[in-house]
Amino acid sequence: MTPLINLHPAHLHLAAQQKSADVTDWSGRIGWIVGLLLFVALVYWLMREGWKWRGTLQGDLPELPTAPDAPGAARLEMSGRYHGSTTAGQWLDRIVAHGLGTRSKAEVTLTDAGVDVVRPGASDFFIPAARLREARLDKGIAGKVLAEGGLLIITWQHGDKLIDSGFRFDRAAQHASWVEAVNAMSHPADAPAGTTPASARTADSTTSTTHHPITTEGTAR
Repeated sequence: MTPLINLHPAHLHLAAQQKSADVTDWSGRIGWIVGLLLFVALVYWLMREGWKWRGTLQGDLPELPTAPDAPGAARLEMSGRYHGSTTAGQWLDRIVAHGLGTRSKAEVTLTDAGVDVVRPGASDFFIPAARLREARLDKGIAGKVLAEGGLLIITWQHGDKLIDSGFRFDRAAQHASWVEAVNAMSHPADAPAGTTPASARTADSTTSTTHHPITTEGTAR
């Protein structure tokens, strides 16, 4: 014969409390999730406003040059990613005006006319040869840090501002050839536009890039 189980009223009350507590826990979790989403939305909004504010401060930056209709034959071509631009020598001072702050895929071509940067989904830009100042290997630019020498940095003059633009090609081993080729075309920062590049003034063009050694550190950070 099955014995009868006598449930004390206190036991029934505890069971009811347990069910009620489960419902209360779910309400608390939902509240935390909503609060977290609101916090993330606030942070995103603040970042967006900061980006817009920085763009406003950089409103005096001239429009970016566009590639000429006939840039000439390609010296080098490479695909990879564009990781942004900063004020030269200040790797955290990001430049966002005219879309320079937007990271993107990039198809980069070096010709006698300069460096053509084609960016799907973002603004293309062109660096005329007369505005090239130097190229080097480095490890970081605002918001992106890689292994030593993992970034190709091209320094160029735009208006009154010197700019560092960072690239990471799909075949990083070819960064060095870009450093050599760009430095062979570069004009010193104090040289007027149209001055013959330093490499053209050397007796042996194969040793011209010794004027611009490849380094793994940029100008003072």
